[in-house]
Amino acid sequence: MIKEMINIIMNMGASSLLPVMVIFLSICFGIKTGKAIYSGLMIGAGFAGIGLIVDMMNSNLGTAAQAMSERFGLALNIVDVGWQGASPMAWASWIAAVAIPIAVTVNIFMLWCGLTKTVNIDIWNIWHMAFTGALAYTVTGKLWVGLLGVIVHAVIVFKLGDLWAPWIGGYFELAELTVPHGTSAYMAPVACLVDLMIEKIPGINRINFSIEKLQEKAGILAQPVVVGGIMGSGVGFLAGYRPDKAFPLGVEMAAVMVLMPKIVKCIMEGLMPLSERMKRILSKRFSGREFYIAVDPAVLLGDSQVVTAGLIFIPLTLLIAMLQPGNQVLPFGDLATVSFFIAIAVAVHKGNLFRVLISGSVIMYMTLWISNQTYPWVTELGKKSGTVTGSFPVAAMDQGGSPISYLYIQLFERQNMTGFLVVGCFYLVCMAASVYSFRKQQP
Repeated sequence: MIKEMINIIMNMGASSLLPVMVIFLSICFGIKTGKAIYSGLMIGAGFAGIGLIVDMMNSNLGTAAQAMSERFGLALNIVDVGWQGASPMAWASWIAAVAIPIAVTVNIFMLWCGLTKTVNIDIWNIWHMAFTGALAYTVTGKLWVGLLGVIVHAVIVFKLGDLWAPWIGGYFELAELTVPHGTSAYMAPVACLVDLMIEKIPGINRINFSIEKLQEKAGILAQPVVVGGIMGSGVGFLAGYRPDKAFPLGVEMAAVMVLMPKIVKCIMEGLMPLSERMKRILSKRFSGREFYIAVDPAVLLGDSQVVTAGLIFIPLTLLIAMLQPGNQVLPFGDLATVSFFIAIAVAVHKGNLFRVLISGSVIMYMTLWISNQTYPWVTELGKKSGTVTGSFPVAAMDQGGSPISYLYIQLFERQNMTGFLVVGCFYLVCMAASVYSFRKQQP
């Protein structure tokens, strides 16, 4: 019964679930009912708009990416089902029934003890925590390992929320908000390490390529709408499309560049009353402490540099998959939304696309490597949850390629100790670089 109720709620999706949560919390925090409803619906409209654009990217850009991989003869036999395939696995598992109350309890406890400043209202993205728990339970067969996995992932998420807040408020200008969930948050530490390393290399540390700098030299031809049109058409031609199919794809990507920032503004308008109200009340109750409201990483797609980098990484990720030794995973489900993997990295590099290309390549290489290790686990979870019915194995770059899930489960399974030690040590160094970079951001 509880599991069925959870599934009903989660099937609403972020565009419906988050508005309901915002309306409920707004009224609880003393915002007038009319304003609360308006705010919730504005947020819902924003996420519905993002959903329409992401669906368009998946159906059109994703199809082009698949055609591109076939054209270049990528003999990869394990298909990435993406977050669209991974999230149902999490919500269909037994762990999902307790993941939300566990995550909320962990957040309240950490706030009460002063262990985090992140206030999570993004209930939908608790699926990442549920996935770690469900995968751990599936692999080990131990319920307590699965439940602990939800807790461990939740703790890491709320600390990541604190860590990335200066960049979210600085580069993205989303003051008092943070993005702790998903690939954007847990892969950004790689960008911090790369950024620190590049700063130490004379000459290389002066290279700075961005849309803004390109606009200074190319003028209107470097406007985001033009860049989107060129990049989209380029992907179409790489896929082998004729001009009558490649150019429409370019127009659609130009539309993404124009519409995304406008849609994100709707979400920000809806979030601000609750954000300001919660900050005043929490600061008063907790002696003037600072708090950040955790939101979906989709809000970062309003930045033209993020979308541009995402378009670049569609063919680049396929190239990495083709060149990576031993890789069996074909990037597919997450390919059209690869922007999520490098969104916070763009902020870490202050929009410098040269550095994003380097750190993003490391991020995608690492994601694919981990996905190759976890695909048997993901396939088993999919079959047990009833979301995978075929006889072919599947992978999930989003969450199935997460170092958090991989390292946690390997603590108990120890199937590949060399890989565990290499990834573990590298990720710890990345986290140390992130903490160092965070402290440099402080006044």
